[in-house]
Amino acid sequence: MSIPQPSTDRLIYLARILEGLTIPTINSKELAAKSGYPSDTIRKDLSFLDLYKTAQEDDPESIKVVNKHQGKKGYSVQALEKSIKRTFGLDKPRPFCVIGLGRLGSAFLNYQGFENDGFNLAAGFDASVNRLEVLSATVPLYPTFKMGEVIQRKNIEMALLCVPPEASAKVCAIIIPAGIKAIVNFTPVILEVPKEVHVRNVHVGDELRILATRLNGTQ
Repeated sequence: MSIPQPSTDRLIYLARILEGLTIPTINSKELAAKSGYPSDTIRKDLSFLDLYKTAQEDDPESIKVVNKHQGKKGYSVQALEKSIKRTFGLDKPRPFCVIGLGRLGSAFLNYQGFENDGFNLAAGFDASVNRLEVLSATVPLYPTFKMGEVIQRKNIEMALLCVPPEASAKVCAIIIPAGIKAIVNFTPVILEVPKEVHVRNVHVGDELRILATRLNGTQ
């Protein structure tokens, strides 16, 4: 079953909320208070998940809690978190790489949160050999001319793209044939990629503009 993108985005956010909870159960009203989403929207999103299957596999005693989600006890926090992650394939670590190790890219090298989110930073790439020699990281670092070989060898499917705008097209022409299927694009360039390659464009300026419209009362 295909899950709409807005529901997917909300469910991923709910999973992050659930990760930090120490209580055994939570209901939709409590989730609404913590997330800012309406409780009826949350219940609709959760209807896409097979909560009963998750509860049965993880803890048969929690079936009543999860299956009767309208009851006083609400959802099993543990089963709900696992169900969301399992539904979206986030229950197993996924390798990814960082391409472009300037100020932004190099900041990702020692970020400890990726592992907690279920991702394994497998490699970093940069065009400057001198930069690679001075950077300190626990992640293997390679010059960009080795991108194709390393991505294939390590079965890397995801990349954070932090290169200068003028280098983005050339980089994509190498990493996509090598096996990259998903890109978080930090450049201001709109990437031209095959339809099977998924791209998320991240531009801080746009985020600030969106917030500015709210401050201006136009949204």
